[in-house]
Amino acid sequence: MKIKTLAVTLVGLLVVLVAPPQPRQTRDERGLSQSAETAILLAGAVAVAAIVVAVVTAFVKSKLPK
Repeated sequence: MKIKTLAVTLVGLLVVLVAPPQPRQTRDERGLSQSAETAILLAGAVAVAAIVVAVVTAFVKSKLPK
């Protein structure tokens, strides 16, 4: 059992020495995520569409005969 432990330790040490672990890269967390950006754009498009429908409806109702 001792030789197996020594072999595993040596292999692990060789792996670390040959390819040392890369430093962790920090994520750039500025800005919005893609899904949040899409949701905001969709909400804006719905708001613009609702305004256009309201304006057209008001215009048509004002032109109807009384």
